[in-house]
Amino acid sequence: MEINAATIKELRDATGASIMMIKRALTEANGDWKRALEVLKSLGEVTADKKGSRETHAGRVEAYVHTGARVGVLLELRSETDFVSRNEQFGKLAHDIAMHIAAMAPESVEVLLEQPYIKDETKTIASLVKAASANFGERLEIKRFARYEL
Repeated sequence: MEINAATIKELRDATGASIMMIKRALTEANGDWKRALEVLKSLGEVTADKKGSRETHAGRVEAYVHTGARVGVLLELRSETDFVSRNEQFGKLAHDIAMHIAAMAPESVEVLLEQPYIKDETKTIASLVKAASANFGERLEIKRFARYEL
């Protein structure tokens, strides 16, 4: 099966993975889109593990105030580059984690990482961050957060 620019763009839009990683996955999957997604997942986990020692110098501070304005969260989510931290999917990840913190009230980053994700209890926050790290091709890190409640 031929690997064309449209397929690469479609996979990039769906996953946020790098173009080189997408080409590698499509080649390994013989152009099969669904199989390439599985390959990307496995490649991403290997890549995320390799990036564990890199410094995170960029990032985003996400503010979330729950309906009724009785609970608020400030979250510092870090990445290696500002290119990733300005990405719309990175912003959505930060928002989802801040919303999780508002709902679950973890006491520390370590506790937060072990908690089941409120939108999908089959995942932990750590696995959510690891999957996003694999998609972006950069190390991501929850540096700190503050939760306020009246």
